[in-house]
Amino acid sequence: MSTLRGKTLFITGASRGIGRAIALRCARDGANVVIAAKSAAPHPKLPGTIHTVAAGVLAAGGQTLAIQLDVRDDAAITTAVQQAAAHFGGIDILVNNASAIQLTNTLETPAKRFDLMFGVNVRATFLCSQACLPFLAKAVNPHILNLAPPLSMKAEWFQGHVAYTMAKYGMSMCTLGMSGEFRAKGIAVNSLWPQTTIATAAIAVNFPAEVMKASRKPDIMADAAHAIFRRDSRSATGNFYIDEAVLREEGITDFEHYAVNPGSSLQRDLFLD
Repeated sequence: MSTLRGKTLFITGASRGIGRAIALRCARDGANVVIAAKSAAPHPKLPGTIHTVAAGVLAAGGQTLAIQLDVRDDAAITTAVQQAAAHFGGIDILVNNASAIQLTNTLETPAKRFDLMFGVNVRATFLCSQACLPFLAKAVNPHILNLAPPLSMKAEWFQGHVAYTMAKYGMSMCTLGMSGEFRAKGIAVNSLWPQTTIATAAIAVNFPAEVMKASRKPDIMADAAHAIFRRDSRSATGNFYIDEAVLREEGITDFEHYAVNPGSSLQRDLFLD
């Protein structure tokens, strides 16, 4: 596929960061973008709402539907997906981008935060996929993309933040299992993860300022996701893609414009050997 014109994407957590960037990139093709996120009103510390992103999608040339959604609410997920499918006549692509992070060790992770990470990362990825699958099965070249890391069962990726790692790897296991389950139906299920840290609110809150300066912009993840969506869903499935590798496969060799500070050294992301 050369373009996503007329395709309908359902993107969770799309009010800011990587989800927002993917929405705007696909809108430039003329795609229909469903902005499904919790932030409907301005946050005192975090920029962006479903409405500001929806306005950006329209300005970029796409069509949009903004839905306030708490992905921990299974009934709300079902309603949102059905509303989106009815509005645009189906769903072609699901992006499970919503995620919760807390990089604390075992003794410093309260039950409330543990439940939040599992509810937003694992449970929502599973349930959003489950809700979208009947519509994806009717689509041409359907894709599910999980923003989740490659699986690597090494202690170094668990120690220090075991709850967060389990929650993100739960998303990765959805990729592994569902890609096999739905391969025969032609529904692609893949993961995408950054080679470097990405300049988002999560990095600003959880890491020193130096890490933000050594990060890349969310645009690199958006461009990589766009490239994946244009690949054949029957053959490009079950992959744990890394953003830079995807773009190199597309013939891109210059990545300086993605850097927050071009020419500076970059911070490698978690979970990458």
